Amino acid sequence: MAAVQKSMSKKRKFVQDGVMYAELNEMLMHELAEDGYSGVEIRKTPMRTEIIIRATRTREVLGEKGQRIRELTSAVQKRFGFAEGNVEMFAERVHNRGLSAMAQAESLKFKLLGGLQVRRACYGVIRFVMESGAQGVEVIVSGKARVQRAKSMKFKSGFLITTGRPAQMFIDKATRHVMMKQGVLGIRLKIMLPHDPEGKNGPRTPLPDTVTILDPKEDKPLAPAPGGKGDEKAYAAGPRMGGAPPMQTQY
Repeated sequence: MAAVQKSMSKKRKFVQDGVMYAELNEMLMHELAEDGYSGVEIRKTPMRTEIIIRATRTREVLGEKGQRIRELTSAVQKRFGFAEGNVEMFAERVHNRGLSAMAQAESLKFKLLGGLQVRRACYGVIRFVMESGAQGVEVIVSGKARVQRAKSMKFKSGFLITTGRPAQMFIDKATRHVMMKQGVLGIRLKIMLPHDPEGKNGPRTPLPDTVTILDPKEDKPLAPAPGGKGDEKAYAAGPRMGGAPPMQTQY
């Protein structure tokens, strides 16, 4: 297998890693939907592959005495052909679930499945996200919502950017499908994260158009005139250029 990996082109390797991430994300999304699943990160080292699961309820992800995480590790090992002991899974707690688009999309999904009205459920999610410190949030629900004709409803609050490199850094997206009795409802949720210098709740890099106004510097007192009292007038007047005496005008 090592010889196959060495001869593999970079293009094929990136495609293989992307397919693995997509399949793993899909599997964990179905398995840990009720436990606040918020994403997965894959770290590859020469010795082993580490998989970090981000969730709001890490105790349920680990299971009793770590049984559930061991079952997930075994399933991933068999599916992707890892050798024994070459893959390890960890659970990382999401500090602020109000800034996780996946967690809020799942919350909205279960609210709609519980029979709550679409407008009330969406406004509840928007209020919780904005109170958690987000700069903006947008929720789009499309499908048959209590009527026979399908339509799309958009709910928005705050400030959101949609294009450029900052949109890739600051916007967290999630999409979910709700299997209702009258049909399928689609949920698309966007959250604009705040700037966080520590990198916990948002990107460390500020927006490129951010203007920082600094406090004015304190005025320093002027230096006293050199010499005694007799030299103050001469210092204030200052010598003329060239040392020429002042011109006198006669009338």
